[in-house]
Amino acid sequence: MANVTVIGGQWGDEGKGKIVDWLASRADLVVRFQGGHNAGHTLVVDGKTYKLSLLPSGIVRGTLSVIGNGVVLDPWALKAEVETLAGQGVSVGPETLRIADTCPLILPIHRDLDALREDASGKGKIGTTRRGIGPAYEDKVGRRAIRVCDLAHLGELGPQLDRLCAHHDALRAGFGEPPIDREALERELGGIADFVLQFAGPVWKTLNEARQRGRRILFEGAQGVLLDVDHGTYPFVTSSNTVAGTAAAGTGLGPGAAGFVLGIVKAYTTRVGSGPFPTELDDAIGQRLGERGREFGTVTGRKRRCGWFDAALVRQSCAVAGVTGIALTKLDVLDGLEEIRICTGYDVNGARFDHLPAHSADQAAATPIYETMPGWQDSTAGARSWAQLPAQAIKYIRRVEELIACPVALVSTSPEREDTILVRDPFAL
Repeated sequence: MANVTVIGGQWGDEGKGKIVDWLASRADLVVRFQGGHNAGHTLVVDGKTYKLSLLPSGIVRGTLSVIGNGVVLDPWALKAEVETLAGQGVSVGPETLRIADTCPLILPIHRDLDALREDASGKGKIGTTRRGIGPAYEDKVGRRAIRVCDLAHLGELGPQLDRLCAHHDALRAGFGEPPIDREALERELGGIADFVLQFAGPVWKTLNEARQRGRRILFEGAQGVLLDVDHGTYPFVTSSNTVAGTAAAGTGLGPGAAGFVLGIVKAYTTRVGSGPFPTELDDAIGQRLGERGREFGTVTGRKRRCGWFDAALVRQSCAVAGVTGIALTKLDVLDGLEEIRICTGYDVNGARFDHLPAHSADQAAATPIYETMPGWQDSTAGARSWAQLPAQAIKYIRRVEELIACPVALVSTSPEREDTILVRDPFAL
């Protein structure tokens, strides 16, 4: 059977939660392959809202959900999220959740370091969520991480703690902070170990067996392509690769497992935190987009910056991530506008670019080149077929397809799962 990989095609917050929930109802497994609990997915199921940060979106419907080795795991955040869902009537146990025993852990010292760095960075602030994601990935590649499997061997952590403390104590001293309290850290790990270990195992084996049996696997990416540490607007990016290819390395499946790559893209553009944003609107239209789109971060509650759709950026995202088709979300937010603009490229100090250049100075100097289209006055909210869309809305969608060189597979017209126009089924062979 076909697999599907869902990724964000912009700076995250594109409405992946609803689309993943819609697809998860037809999948056998839903898998997270990168990021941490800095990613937020909001699901609206039968009028009830669920806010997820770490758990795969399939968990709400009882679909087997897997956290792959490419994720950095905060065990205390995991416990809190499981308890919150339990309060909403969703039971999470080993039969519905599996966690790779090779996942690196996010520790309290990672959160501390994240905040200390941000506070000391002045104008160089990246705008992290201060949840320790970056420092945890640093320890992973620095070969000093404590992983899920280590929780079953807490009495043997000495050499790893030596490496960890040698690195972090020096950094903490530079910020005027005391050394790591090793005993306290070991107590905290001991207190959470049994909770995490009930879900732990070699998920690469689970996934390979599922693939051999022809089961449908839905890979769920966090953040968006423009936050990819290699392909995004560096340094204002996350600390992992967010492109579809990471589904292989982040789970233990081969590169052919990704299947249909569905890029989630808003009908306009938003981003949270610092960094370049050529089409950002600091006017009444930008305010209107934010209010109508309820643009506040799921994880942090931070207000999102809003602007016109940037076709040049999405075209770039589709290319580097190998997107097969896009899901266009929040089309209804554009209802009632007299005219709509689409960015097709940039003027950078008199030179024309059809992509966003790599250097931050060039990105800051990029002035969008716009194409203007008539808007529409009729509502698109809740539309479930092309016939229910205004003619100008259809023209807008078709023009987006042309400019990003990628077809539209789905159109979302509200947060409700069924308010979706299906153009091409991502799970179809």
